[in-house]
Amino acid sequence: MRVVRLTLLTSPRCGLCEHARDVLAAVSADYDVEVSVLSDDSQEGAALMVQHLVPFPPGLLLDGKLFSYGRLSERRLRRELERSGASRARAQAR
Repeated sequence: MRVVRLTLLTSPRCGLCEHARDVLAAVSADYDVEVSVLSDDSQEGAALMVQHLVPFPPGLLLDGKLFSYGRLSERRLRRELERSGASRARAQAR
């Protein structure tokens, strides 16, 4: 089991970005994930958008690889975290 790095690439005034933040907050309650948020108007965020060919925000990188862009599916993200061996949050561990 391991901690998974999630990088959310956002844009100002982006409704789907708010949805993605909510999904990441819910997922963070159940899995040990390290979440960072970068705006596409920052140098680093813009570079990652170009590097990973994200056509529009939000974009989500999972351990540095493009996982999704646009509306983020919580179910799909949870399945991928399970598949990749992500650690469960300590409050959930038994």
